[in-house]
Amino acid sequence: MKETMEIIAHIHTDFPAKFGIPRQSGLVEELKGRIVFEPEYRNPDAFRGLDGYSHIWLLWKFSGTKRHSWSATVKPPRLGGNKRMGVFATRSPFRPNDIGLSSVKLERLEMDPEFGPVLHVAGADLMDGTAIYDIKPYLPYTDSHPDALSGFAGDVLDYELQVDFPNRWLSMIPKEKQEAIIAVLKQDPRPSYQNIPDRIYGVEFSGFDVRFIVQDQRLTVCEVVPDFHRESRKGRRIEE
Repeated sequence: MKETMEIIAHIHTDFPAKFGIPRQSGLVEELKGRIVFEPEYRNPDAFRGLDGYSHIWLLWKFSGTKRHSWSATVKPPRLGGNKRMGVFATRSPFRPNDIGLSSVKLERLEMDPEFGPVLHVAGADLMDGTAIYDIKPYLPYTDSHPDALSGFAGDVLDYELQVDFPNRWLSMIPKEKQEAIIAVLKQDPRPSYQNIPDRIYGVEFSGFDVRFIVQDQRLTVCEVVPDFHRESRKGRRIEE
């Protein structure tokens, strides 16, 4: 008998596509998300006491990664995309089960007149519409391990780019979302194995297509285009 998990909610974020989403939760706390529950899970009693926690775990469903078979090894992007590691030593979405895990800040619990209990979170690394399987409280006394080893991931130092976002383009982004998009761009959305100075990339964010180039560790935004009706929702290269 095949076991299945129930989808209890969906999260709404500013990312309609995967390209540009931070590689881990918590890297960009300015990113906001809103978790709306399915009707059968809107009983307020299920949320009693949740507002006493500052952070929560989200167990969610990877989208667009389903395969008929699984591979024992994967190529982590942060290793340049050309070195294989065991799937269980990575956070790759290509896994035996398409389950993701994220730790996010719980900003508030809202009792919405239409949708019932709604969770407002920060620091989520999820695409808009991602299905949520479960929510658990984050317990610092047991979930935090300051002396934990990072494996090969500790050898790949994260870095930030300098971001040049001219005001003529930045002013098109809603003011309350400007810090978030700048923080996202600092994380360098490009695949680690791509470093071509004249290549233009585009990140879809909050209804806009933010286009940029990267040269000598400096990211320069060259255009912002309203992007409300794009059919393709895949990270892509704008120009060769």
